[in-house]
Amino acid sequence: MTRMHDFNQGIVDEFRANHGVVGGPFAGAPVVLLTTTGARTGRKRVNPLVGLVDDGTLYVVASKAGAPTNPDWFHNLLAHPEVGVEFGDDSFDAVAIPVTGPERDRLFAAQVAAQPGFANYEKATERAIPVVELRRV
Repeated sequence: MTRMHDFNQGIVDEFRANHGVVGGPFAGAPVVLLTTTGARTGRKRVNPLVGLVDDGTLYVVASKAGAPTNPDWFHNLLAHPEVGVEFGDDSFDAVAIPVTGPERDRLFAAQVAAQPGFANYEKATERAIPVVELRRV
């Protein structure tokens, strides 16, 4: 197991034990557990992410802390957009839909307003950081 896997698993365990509330680097943030299906492997993977609720819709941002490439979970949901979502005590199936253009820019700005650290991620990379709608099915 990698260190990142261990780190993520600790957050997943804490989230599930505390009704969606976690501490550490995610303290106070609206955490989402996103379950994707591996593009190549078909294996289910759970990733803790910071969510954004805008007008009743839940979004996540594929920041990867400003890395030059998108996170693996984003690649996976492009191949298999059917995802599982855990948010607070709610658990549901969703379709992951990347948001583009001016709406993506508006939502990313809203994420920065809610979680200012995302501005640093945007400055650290040349890619347009994807925003993904999690549409309940």
